[in-house]
Amino acid sequence: MEANLNGDRSCCAVRQGGETAIRKTACSFPLAAEDRSERMVAQIQASKAMLGTDFPAIRSDFEGPIRFGKVQSFEIDRVAVTTQRFAHFIEATGYQTDAERIGWSFVFHHQLPDDFPPTQAVAQTPWWRVAEGACWRSLCGREDTRSALAHHPVVHVSRNDAIAFAQWAGGRLPTELEWEHAARGGLGDVRYPWGDQDPDDAFTPCNIWQGDFPNANLASDGFEATAPSDSFQANGYGLKNMVGNVWEWTADSFVNEPMRHSSSKVAMSSLKDMALLKGGSFLCHQSYCFRYRIAARTANTADSASTHMGFRLVYDNSENC
Repeated sequence: MEANLNGDRSCCAVRQGGETAIRKTACSFPLAAEDRSERMVAQIQASKAMLGTDFPAIRSDFEGPIRFGKVQSFEIDRVAVTTQRFAHFIEATGYQTDAERIGWSFVFHHQLPDDFPPTQAVAQTPWWRVAEGACWRSLCGREDTRSALAHHPVVHVSRNDAIAFAQWAGGRLPTELEWEHAARGGLGDVRYPWGDQDPDDAFTPCNIWQGDFPNANLASDGFEATAPSDSFQANGYGLKNMVGNVWEWTADSFVNEPMRHSSSKVAMSSLKDMALLKGGSFLCHQSYCFRYRIAARTANTADSASTHMGFRLVYDNSENC
């Protein structure tokens, strides 16, 4: 499949073509309820919730204006789904991820070993490399990395894969409203889960890029790539890494109501089938991809995978069902 990418979101949402953007995710394997002991969840009470910002940093992403909605009570994973937890799903079901089915996935160039053989790069963003065999169990496609990355967010997972896992685990992907409400941690109209102080090379409350992107990562936050899912300080709801570390798939599409009323037909056509991700990743930097803010958003096709996309689940409370 020819590698291409999604416009100016190149550091955020490099994608794998997109001809299978909306692949049916009905499970073809017997569903088995996940052991609830695997879950570390926070309870979010029903509430009026805030979405977006009146001070957008990237207007083309339709971050604003602020809107309000109502969320029912739900539970949410305190951390992103880990490689170890995802492995239990694969062992129980035999599911094949999109990256495994396609045969390759995108790896950030600094994650490849020095002796890695020549590999195709994306023309506009050569830091993204096509790695044959790269998938959730093998970061670069050369050796099994499940043990080394057991407690890191699972990566090389598409939105299709995340939905299949959710069906097995008895949960679902969050809506954008639920995700933002949870990320705010009770603080209201703030830029980050900890408040409004911008991260920099000295203040490192999350896992993003420090230094000169994409050439030199100072790793002032302690990590050159992903961090374990339970790293860094939790927000007011006990949730970790709601921004930085890995982009998180949501249940929503990128196209929202403001876009429907203000975008050109050409823009709408190119984005109408794109899925929404939230939170930014270890590759975000203010100079290039200032998308590690709560209101920030990006788009990708549902079958795309890379080393900086993961997910966490929410669970409906029985009284809401």
